[in-house]
Amino acid sequence: MDKREPTIRARELGESMRLAMVRANLNGVRACALLGWSKSKLSRMFLGTRGVSHADLVDFLRVCEVGEVERDRLLAICAELRAPAWSREQAGRLPRHLHALIDHEEQAVTIRGLDLLVVPAPLQTDDYARALVAADVTVPPNERDARVVAKLTRRQFVKRDLPPACVFHIHEAALRLPIGGPELRADQARDLVRMSDRRNITIRVVPTERGVTASAAGPFRLLEFADFKPVVCVESETSCQFIEGTDEVAGYRSVLAALAESALTPDESRAFLVALAEGTAG
Repeated sequence: MDKREPTIRARELGESMRLAMVRANLNGVRACALLGWSKSKLSRMFLGTRGVSHADLVDFLRVCEVGEVERDRLLAICAELRAPAWSREQAGRLPRHLHALIDHEEQAVTIRGLDLLVVPAPLQTDDYARALVAADVTVPPNERDARVVAKLTRRQFVKRDLPPACVFHIHEAALRLPIGGPELRADQARDLVRMSDRRNITIRVVPTERGVTASAAGPFRLLEFADFKPVVCVESETSCQFIEGTDEVAGYRSVLAALAESALTPDESRAFLVALAEGTAG
């Protein structure tokens, strides 16, 4: 990709936002008042000198009452611009919901969730991610490389400067599910031990022996942000649902509180992962 292209695309997005505001018969002062933004923030977006988050763009397009076709076009540009440079060449092959999910994760300041069948994407090793994509019958062969890139992109945000504080509840079944060979699974367990040593990452294993727990709620992520409301992401094979309602988010907070009671402590979880990596877990 031409190094100038992201700048050009950022300006295109800014100009399109300005046009949407004009078409909505709004000026900058009124738009900022409706959005709760400073005028300088909106000005930098229009000039393409400030990154535009997915959530901010959604709010702006809502206020300007932008139609579905134009909305999808601008959200696609936003997702493209926010993707790491090394993943952009694969961007056109990724489903839109993955772009949105990656953008949410990159903007989050805290991330907490539950995984039942596989290791959370942000914690997957390269080989584990490739094995999952290879086994996914919903992914066309020509999209597999792009899906692996997407998984590896999601791993990077937990290692960046000023990373989010993360709590991953992982059901024991996900850690024992045969994916790849024994060495691949052992390597994944060893990597989880290393990741649990990072200050921003807490791993809590939910033991099978404790029976039906709050894990019956199913896999999800609760993401919290500095500048906008929290959102729950429920990811499936072909889509990702973003839940923003106050009552719904409160419900998932209750699930997390219950999981904290039923899961192993961080130290117990680390010991379990070490035993799993060494092949001594019962």
